[in-house]
Amino acid sequence: MIATETLRDLTQRLLDAARKAGAPEADAIAVGADAVSIDVRAGRLEQAERANGVDIGLRVLLNGRQACVSSSDTSPATLLEMAERAVAMAREAPLDDTLGLADPSALSARRDADGLELEDTQTSDPTPAELQDRALAAEAAALAQAGITQTEAASASFVRRGVWIAASNGFSGGYRRSSHATTAIAIAGTGTGMERDWASESRAHPGDLPTPEEIGVLAGQRAAERIGARRPPTGPVPILFDERVAATLIGHLLGAINGTAIARGASWLRNADGQPVLPPGISLIEDPLIPRLASSRPFDAEGLACARRALVEDGVLAGWVLDLGTGRKLGLESTANAARGTSAPPHPATSNVILTQGAASRDALIADMGRGLLVTSLLGASINPTTGDYSRGAAGFWVEGGQIAWPVNECTIAGNLREMLMQLTPANDAKPWRVQAVPSLLVQGMTVAGA
Repeated sequence: MIATETLRDLTQRLLDAARKAGAPEADAIAVGADAVSIDVRAGRLEQAERANGVDIGLRVLLNGRQACVSSSDTSPATLLEMAERAVAMAREAPLDDTLGLADPSALSARRDADGLELEDTQTSDPTPAELQDRALAAEAAALAQAGITQTEAASASFVRRGVWIAASNGFSGGYRRSSHATTAIAIAGTGTGMERDWASESRAHPGDLPTPEEIGVLAGQRAAERIGARRPPTGPVPILFDERVAATLIGHLLGAINGTAIARGASWLRNADGQPVLPPGISLIEDPLIPRLASSRPFDAEGLACARRALVEDGVLAGWVLDLGTGRKLGLESTANAARGTSAPPHPATSNVILTQGAASRDALIADMGRGLLVTSLLGASINPTTGDYSRGAAGFWVEGGQIAWPVNECTIAGNLREMLMQLTPANDAKPWRVQAVPSLLVQGMTVAGA
């Protein structure tokens, strides 16, 4: 794994090159990663991948114009060429008077991720053989479940990644993170009656990860439960989004309050600031500083300090998700939500979000709904970003008399997101280790199109 000091040095060299090329303002990012992934099938190695390297990106700002360039070549000649090319591109770019780096007085005093425990430093990196053993154990556990006829794949992976961000306003900071993951995909039944399902978990520290056997068992059980799936009846019914997919609803809300969509006027919540968007008593909190989570970060991609804040408080929308550029377009301050890769400028993005949990279990909500649909997987999407009209393919289980009756496939669920979110009831089964800690959500007034 490339040293953090090397990434820091690369960003400084990029800034020096930009200055020599004539850019009055610039920022740079360097990302280094070492990744290993092992896939197995039918008890044998299916695929092994290893990747390591560095990607660098440079953004120059020139009199209200900007340009971004990136490369995986870190030679001195390439850095100079990148800077010259970026300045030439910026001179031809459209004028945007909202562009600019953060004021030095607003920069985060914190320049590392100490205390967030984003990287596992206590154990050695797993070898490919160890990852293969994990994948094989997950597959064997899935195959051992009644009704499972084969697996589509089982995999185990490990990634160690470092990032450093620097800018001509004086900011320079970075951190590293690690990720251990195990996945199993199981197939139940035979012929045209085959059904598939999966289980996957990822953690920064291997000690927090469930065992491969637990993941395989869950994948197998989920697939076996789907044997005999058929279409549900058509009509308006309550729909319970299982914890596995409930976060997608909140993801649509997050997309609608993203500063990019708001600045363009292309959001179904564009006029909803300060208005109810969730039922009373339900809040949506963003907390980028939760230890050990994959989206945690001490500062954003523009060097501003990250902090816990309410996006929705007691059902009322508390504000937008902004970076510097979208904030200036709206006449507002950045909310320290800038994210970026090596080849594009910063854009607004959230980190860890937490939705208020309810008092009832998922089973209690199933009992309360009486007759309806429990959705455990979603396929495709037709979402109108300006009206919130919602339509998605779905699969899951039909509920009759407050109990799961039979598995369901090949159906479509539809509604309007503004109305759906105002009618949801949360369960109490959110997983605190998810970057979107969202429980199962019961939504009234939707329509199912099935048989």
